[in-house]
Amino acid sequence: MSTTEINPDLVVDGKLADNERLKGQSELLRGTITQDLGDQMTGGFTADNFQLIRFHGMYQQDDRDIRAERQKQKLEPLHNVMLRARMPGGIITPKQWLAIDKFSQEKTSYGSIRITTRQTFQFHGVLKPNIKLMHQTLNEYGIDSIATAGDVNRNVLCTSNPVESELHQEAYEWAKKISEHLLPKTKAYAEIWLDGEKMQGGKVEEEPILGSNYLPRKFKTTVVIPPQNDVDVHANDLNFVAIAENGKLVGFNVLVGGGLAMTHGDKSTYPRKAEDFGFVSLENTLDVAAAVVTTQRDYGNRVNRKNAKTKYTLDRIGVDVFKAEVEERAGVKFSDSRAYEFTGRGDRIGWVEGIDNKHHLTLFIQSGRLLDYPDKPLKSGVAEIAKIHKGDFRMTANQNLIIAGVAEQDKAKIEEIARAHGLIDDNNSVQRENSMACVSLPTCPLAMAEAERYLPTMIGHVEGLLAKHELTDEHIIFRIVGCPNGCGRAMLAEIGLVGKGPGKYNVYLGGNKNGTRIPKLFKENLDEQAILAELDQLIGRWGRERNENEDFGDFVIRVGVVAEVIVSVRDFHD
Repeated sequence: MSTTEINPDLVVDGKLADNERLKGQSELLRGTITQDLGDQMTGGFTADNFQLIRFHGMYQQDDRDIRAERQKQKLEPLHNVMLRARMPGGIITPKQWLAIDKFSQEKTSYGSIRITTRQTFQFHGVLKPNIKLMHQTLNEYGIDSIATAGDVNRNVLCTSNPVESELHQEAYEWAKKISEHLLPKTKAYAEIWLDGEKMQGGKVEEEPILGSNYLPRKFKTTVVIPPQNDVDVHANDLNFVAIAENGKLVGFNVLVGGGLAMTHGDKSTYPRKAEDFGFVSLENTLDVAAAVVTTQRDYGNRVNRKNAKTKYTLDRIGVDVFKAEVEERAGVKFSDSRAYEFTGRGDRIGWVEGIDNKHHLTLFIQSGRLLDYPDKPLKSGVAEIAKIHKGDFRMTANQNLIIAGVAEQDKAKIEEIARAHGLIDDNNSVQRENSMACVSLPTCPLAMAEAERYLPTMIGHVEGLLAKHELTDEHIIFRIVGCPNGCGRAMLAEIGLVGKGPGKYNVYLGGNKNGTRIPKLFKENLDEQAILAELDQLIGRWGRERNENEDFGDFVIRVGVVAEVIVSVRDFHD
């Protein structure tokens, strides 16, 4: 990959955000984390380490449900960490699964495993004495959490296609290669958590791709296999759209600059679709990935973190300028994009048979939360399957779990276990299976309103409205998030509820089924009663006035309920 000089005219001038200071002073992500681990006077991390542990895959949180009571008792918040594992493509073996199941049961406050929209798992509620043990346990089974948070390239997603097994395997291998290529090179993770050897003579490694100050903001990458857009490409900074000929992968269309986070009341922030740069052959994939990352590294906004993502860099310096910079750095010219089409993005719940004559069972896991409930011991059920399963598991970006590679003779036993533990529920509606929420309260410090805990109730209401208007066989892409930071991908929903305050949400309408359109603000700061009143009216109109096979998101735009968002910087806030 060639090197280029930085054009100072394209760099944002001003006082750097404080995160730039702490990254630059961190000795490549070491900080004083080790010292904090030994401090038994507090359950949390102090000063810069609160931010630095994110680069190691953890967020410091506390249980907000009991925060006020602890304050009354003059106790600090019940600090703990959430860990997000690095699992490119979401594939995990039964042996690994049983290991994480055991740890979650014995060493976390909640006892759950959560499958996330980043196609991996999270532990919630890990107290300080168990943090190092957690990393060492994961490492023993070939898992780490390097760079799953912080200003780096995060867990690389890959379409969970269990049918076209050969093409999926090729795409999955590229997801792993991209992940490894863009990882931080610092040894801080091994030193701190795995008792790796300290660097000699105070020497600090170099970061050839990420740089000594890493990226201006978080960075997300996907590999997607059309026609399924199950990874929601337009939520990500960098996307490789697999192009196949005769069932073999030949290259990728490269999409750059997607992202969904915004800030309430700040019109300089907005969700944005990714831009199609063109096609590259397989041998250029890693060079192009590095070139996109280094261009964002050098020209992303390090002054204002709210405008630091790749999407804002594209709009500030221009798509053509950004693309030309990538071509020069990679030594590659993009050719015209190859034809492809997305036809859906949901997971195919239930059994499907692959071209390799193996069977694959996709289990719907509401909000990805695996826990043993009184009437549905979901977590124990997956563990029982793991004990006998000879294939692998695939976590999906829609928070579901695929039992992949099942031989014909093993199908009946696996289904029997799944049904006995509530992992297969024939009463789940298609609407429920196409709805999603972020974690939100009680653990997320950014949450303004409920999401995961509220989703089952709200979906019940939506199911009722569909039945009322004789639309039971239809569904709407419906998502709830506790704040506007984008984790539950509500800004690619046909109906997106974005938390504004306790019990209050902004309502966005007009995304589409394929995930290729940003919705637009419909009403602000509504409570449940007001939301349901609006949806009752809109769903009723949809049932009466829609064109044949017209989806809800397309309908509300056609009849003028909201305007279509074509170019976010122009249309989203107008």
